[in-house]
Amino acid sequence: MRGVNRVMLIGNLGRDPDVQHLEGNIAVAKFPLATTETFKDRAGKLISQTEWHTVVLWRGLAELAQKYLHKGSLVYIEGRLRTRSWDDKEGNKKFATEVVGDNLIMLDKRNDLPHGSSPASNEGIEGFNPDISPLGESSQDLPF
Repeated sequence: MRGVNRVMLIGNLGRDPDVQHLEGNIAVAKFPLATTETFKDRAGKLISQTEWHTVVLWRGLAELAQKYLHKGSLVYIEGRLRTRSWDDKEGNKKFATEVVGDNLIMLDKRNDLPHGSSPASNEGIEGFNPDISPLGESSQDLPF
């Protein structure tokens, strides 16, 4: 039987995407993404828990991130988990688990887009509709 490795996240960028170009001018973007869950404890007090994820985007998605995303941007990322390992300078084994994004939907309101951007700049993004969430709900119905 085959396994399934899918991740779906909605969160805010912790900083501007760091974009580098590898051999052959292949773009790769990396940024932290915060997802926050809020719940009530037994005493009825609201508790928020934030998880940080490292997101990696390649090629066209990396260039899109560089052009339109910034610290605080709200995005939907769909992708898969990848764990890398390497030896540091002292010979210790290090590990990093990352979300390699296959799909990106910008969820910022139109007036939150970077200066000079227009909603028409999102036309090349498959399935992009700024008023509909990835779950098919109206953005006004979302709890965040």
